Order: sequence, then structure tokens, then C-alpha cells
Amino acid sequence: MKSYQHTQPARTIVISLTAAGLAFAVGSLFCRPLISGALVAFIVAYFFRSMTIEISDTDLTWYFGSGFPRKRVALDDVVSAEPMRMTVWNGWGIHYTPQGWLYNVSGYGAVCVTLRNGKRLCLGSDEPAVLAERLAKPE
Repeated sequence: MKSYQHTQPARTIVISLTAAGLAFAVGSLFCRPLISGALVAFIVAYFFRSMTIEISDTDLTWYFGSGFPRKRVALDDVVSAEPMRMTVWNGWGIHYTPQGWLYNVSGYGAVCVTLRNGKRLCLGSDEPAVLAERLAKPE
């Protein structure tokens, strides 16, 4: 049973990539190879249109709008979860940061999750305090 589920839309990413895709599509009228840029922009916008985070009785799961990539961590492996604010330098998408792997589609709010094996990951969220509270271990 899910105890938490929240989907954060990625409006800025979708609008920006759609505009870029349209610009490439128009440019392809004059230079055909630009159509590949339009296709890439539209495909990336489709994959990263939102990010959903779910907490069930046993797992923490997160995935992007298309359902891919989908990541899962056992709740038993979560040692701590702290809300934090990412910087503009951390950006959006999936990449490694000094705080660990970042999965983010919008904004600068995130929850830094520390796992039993010492690895850390950051999940972008527009409600980081709520997510961190739901992940907190009962004392």
C-alpha cells in the first residue's frame, strides 16, 4: 500500500524543449539535418515531463513522466532523509553532485537520502519537508 505519492510537473523543461524542438523543426525546412534536433528535444521533453515519488510499505520509488528510468530503494536501507535546497549549479535532470546522485525536474527543493551502505542521493521535490517527514524513521 502506498503511504505517499506525489508527481511534480516539469513545466519549464517541457516549455523550453518544445520551443527548441519547434525552432529545430522550422530550421529543418532550410537544413534537413536539423530535424534530428527537433526529434531529440521532443523525446527528452516526453521522458522528463514530470517526476513521481512513491513510498510504499517496503520501498521508496521514483520515476520520470514516461516511467523510465524507474529507481527503487528498500525503506530498510534508508538511514536518513533531510530536506535541502539545491543551487542553480546543481541544475535539473539526472547527474552526480557533491551530495550524491540528483534526480530533479524542477525547482531547487530536494531531499537528501542517505542509505545504509553510505551512498547518498537527492530527490527533487516541490514539497521536500513533507517527503523527508514521510521517510523519517520512527524513533
